[in-house]
Amino acid sequence: MKSLPTATGRECWTVVRALLRPRRKQAALAVLVLVAAAALGLAGPLLLGEIVDRIDDDRAASSITAPALGLLAAALGEAVLFALGLILISKLGQPILATLRERVVARALKLPAEQVERGGRGDLLSRLGDDIAVLSEAVVEAIPPLAAASLTLALTFVGLATIDPRLTLAALLVVPVQLWALRWYAKKAGPAYAAERRISGERAQAILDVVGGAKTIRALGLQPTALPRVEARSLSSVAAVVRTIRISTHFSSRLNLAEFVGTASTLVMGYFLVKSDSITVGAATAAALLFIRTFDQFNIVLGTIDEANRALAALARLVGVLQVPEPPPPVPHPGAHVSLDKIRHAYDDGPVVLHDVDLHIEAGERVAIVGVSGSGKTTLAKVVARFHTPTSGTVDVGHVALVTQEVHVFAGPLADDLRLAAPNATDAQLQAALDAVDADWAKLDAVVGHGGVELTPAQAQQIALARLHLADPKIAVLDEATAEAGSAGARVLERAADTVLQGRTALVVAHRLTQAARADRIIVLDAGRVVEQGTHDQLVAAEGAYAALWHTWSQDRA
Repeated sequence: MKSLPTATGRECWTVVRALLRPRRKQAALAVLVLVAAAALGLAGPLLLGEIVDRIDDDRAASSITAPALGLLAAALGEAVLFALGLILISKLGQPILATLRERVVARALKLPAEQVERGGRGDLLSRLGDDIAVLSEAVVEAIPPLAAASLTLALTFVGLATIDPRLTLAALLVVPVQLWALRWYAKKAGPAYAAERRISGERAQAILDVVGGAKTIRALGLQPTALPRVEARSLSSVAAVVRTIRISTHFSSRLNLAEFVGTASTLVMGYFLVKSDSITVGAATAAALLFIRTFDQFNIVLGTIDEANRALAALARLVGVLQVPEPPPPVPHPGAHVSLDKIRHAYDDGPVVLHDVDLHIEAGERVAIVGVSGSGKTTLAKVVARFHTPTSGTVDVGHVALVTQEVHVFAGPLADDLRLAAPNATDAQLQAALDAVDADWAKLDAVVGHGGVELTPAQAQQIALARLHLADPKIAVLDEATAEAGSAGARVLERAADTVLQGRTALVVAHRLTQAARADRIIVLDAGRVVEQGTHDQLVAAEGAYAALWHTWSQDRA
């Protein structure tokens, strides 16, 4: 299984920069407010140092009133500006995230279906679900405080320089230790978080496979083999999370060492500067407080850097979807005929599924495809529907629509679901489509799908056929569109299919041979090759593969 690509850091930055470009003024305002908040934060230690000096000079108690009031005003101003800066960054990030989400979803909808299947639907769903959730959480909870803390750290060293540049040099002794810690962390964290997100996608795929195939698993008693696969993927996901937590813990211990080195060097330098009368005791106190204040900022960075790294890994997976080249849309011919010449198809490096298949369907002709399971019926239908691009051969098809046995009913009013096929359709046209498929149970204002009325498989398929009627394609492909219904439901769906296929060119993968019998022509596939074709009567009289299938079918229903 080949997953969708993951973007590089440069590709991610290119996308983020493009998203930021129309919001430059808003971003500049947010940064300006955070810088002002950080500057006011520096005033606290400096004013405390001033208070120390006035007390050391034996001044009157009233002399500390002004700096004390200034300290209070600075604290309040810092809190207000800091909160405002976080709000501005959050308001900046959410529209950017919404735009990114829309672009990723739009690109995902344009990806070749075979590419999505190769990577596994779980991988794509994990990106559109889990990764977007991780990034959304980081935009609100991690990135704003991380940005504010980073600015505060930078301005702290500026504050130390205003007291005495030598204090800055002493404090900078922390940098080599921090760089050592960061280098270790960057080497470990990036791959670990990327692996965590990838394994999360694999876990989602395993769960999706088991849930989607639950009926088959229960029917065949495959629980002893299916469930351990989910368990193994889940345990791998847990192990990946534990690895990232262990890396974070070791990173924290290295930063604690950096704090010790920085504090000790600042205190020692302050002592010697005071002893040489280069600075006052209050200035040395302010310098120590400034540096100790950075501990809180380091803790914020430490507390959010994990979320930021997880968000960067999620961003790389989302941007990776955007990096997939958008395939040129197939150019349909204006007619209603189908022409396939020398079609060969294989899935990735697997065996050839279709072998030099020629298929020509005249306008208005209805052709049925029959064959045993694994003969290539669905693959051929999806090639005609442009769902798959064949490995070789030429496909010439007009405006085509595909209805499969897997039907999704979108949550919301039924009218909105139907208008996906015809956005400008009136209520009268929607009702006419429902009438065409005998959906007398359906109400346009009924809420269907998740959270609404749960439809039976036959009812869901009626909705799919009604969408086909509204879309009004010249060519329709039905891939076992009645397979999930019971006998009574199948008869209703077959009548509905006959109605919506009237006047259209149609290719029907026949799950029930009664559908094939009503077709203008029947094509029999065996191991990816066309072995017979003709009308129902001709093929029954020929006593070949189709006749054997028909006799078996008839006996089973006798």
